[in-house]
Amino acid sequence: LYNKNIYPPYAGGGGFIMDGALAKRLHKASETLELYPIDDVFLGMCLEVLKVSPVGHEGFKTFGIVKNKNSKMNKEPCFYRSMLVVHKLLPPELLHMWDLV
Repeated sequence: LYNKNIYPPYAGGGGFIMDGALAKRLHKASETLELYPIDDVFLGMCLEVLKVSPVGHEGFKTFGIVKNKNSKMNKEPCFYRSMLVVHKLLPPELLHMWDLV
């Protein structure tokens, strides 16, 4: 389905931040491409059309977080303060995180 050997750089679907102007430009770029079934890659394809490169941020924990379950740090808000997107937490863990923050 994809005519190149590697995918263009793309943001993982866990979350991303962009300004409204880029969102509008991405919408227009998306209309110039054939829809691709992997949404993360399709976003990268649209970014490529616009000659925009995604930038990683340490606050996006799309593969989960490494933590020692017995650590006092897990009960401290500072442990979570720099995180923007966190995956692989169970609902009770998410509620606990938001209570702390």
